[in-house]
Amino acid sequence: MALSRLAQQFADEIRNHDWSDAPWRLDRAGHRREYDTNIGETPQLNPRETDNVRTNVMWVVGQVLGYQDPNFDPYEFAEACGVSTTTRSGRPRSGHIEAGLRIDADGRFMPPGGWFGE
Repeated sequence: MALSRLAQQFADEIRNHDWSDAPWRLDRAGHRREYDTNIGETPQLNPRETDNVRTNVMWVVGQVLGYQDPNFDPYEFAEACGVSTTTRSGRPRSGHIEAGLRIDADGRFMPPGGWFGE
């Protein structure tokens, strides 16, 4: 199933942004370090740390999208965001994507802004 238009647009922004200096700078949407003329002495995350930031952003946005859209597929969204959904050998990560989302025992996404309905 294809992502909703809104989910695809969020994924495009998440994938397009360079998250490697996210902890130290406020960047405009679509920041790409290779085209940045204002890098200066800004530290840069290593690739794993950068992936961690991107994955956390994907989970935060995915939580809201999953709550709003009953057809939301978190794996499809993660892939569209540039977040790996497979192991190094290419096998699916069992539960990896869902582990970062608040989903109840019935498979429903919990409401945004609270922890399990708080």
